[in-house]
Amino acid sequence: METWPTVVFGLTLLLMIVLYVRRVPGGILISIVAGTVVAVIIEANATIAEGGWGVVTPNMPDDLFAVPDFSLFGQVDVFGGFAEAGVITALVVLFTLVLSGFFDAMGTILGVSDEAGLVTERGDVPRLGRILSVDGVSAAFGGLTSSSANTVFVESAAGVGEGARTGLANIATGALFAVTLFLTPLAAVVPAQAAAPALVVVGALMMMQVAKIDWDDLELVIPAFLTIVLMPFTFSITIGIGGGMVAYALIKIAKGKVREVSVWLWPVVALFLLFFAIHPIETWLGVR
Repeated sequence: METWPTVVFGLTLLLMIVLYVRRVPGGILISIVAGTVVAVIIEANATIAEGGWGVVTPNMPDDLFAVPDFSLFGQVDVFGGFAEAGVITALVVLFTLVLSGFFDAMGTILGVSDEAGLVTERGDVPRLGRILSVDGVSAAFGGLTSSSANTVFVESAAGVGEGARTGLANIATGALFAVTLFLTPLAAVVPAQAAAPALVVVGALMMMQVAKIDWDDLELVIPAFLTIVLMPFTFSITIGIGGGMVAYALIKIAKGKVREVSVWLWPVVALFLLFFAIHPIETWLGVR
């Protein structure tokens, strides 16, 4: 507890834990609002080093409303990247983005669906194809609007924890985001220290799923462990999934159980090996 932003994070997290375990409706949102209020008060009365809050400094805005800037909407050059960077470089970047985007989405969808109790006994997510189609179209639409990709985020588990189980919750969230477009100055007051505690709670919810792993089976334990630890250490869901899959395939080969592995896993493992070797490949191709 060396800085005020750290204090805000700690207090917000403690409040969120108390409200969540007591099943207070909207406990996560209440904690974020309370943490933001405390952060605004501290920023107004204490001396905080420049950049101490990170990207967002909790200052009250001069205006609460703002008209969104749609000037970049539709400003898309589909093949401009190929002309500017070269075909090989563009293809390497495209491969990396598609692979990481797909498996980031897959990992999030499985995790959130499992938390919501929507995964079958076989580990399948009902109507997964439709979910991925919507995610892909949304991500492409994000590019059309010149914004970040509109893809699934593990933060959705916070909504699931509050009771969300149907698409109605998603529609309500989308509508609130649309309103927030005109309340950007107010939304920009919330510092990461007030919002990040929700991810800690989400992490706890996700960790509850590891109880379903057979911890006596090394063939599962090692891939599961690598998947779990690589995600936070590398800040990438994709790398975690890839490390687990490669380890799983290697163990099956080492134990002579290749036939137990689905035929569809091998191309995925090959893609991940290519993904992990992307930097030396870029150097070899001269596209770095």
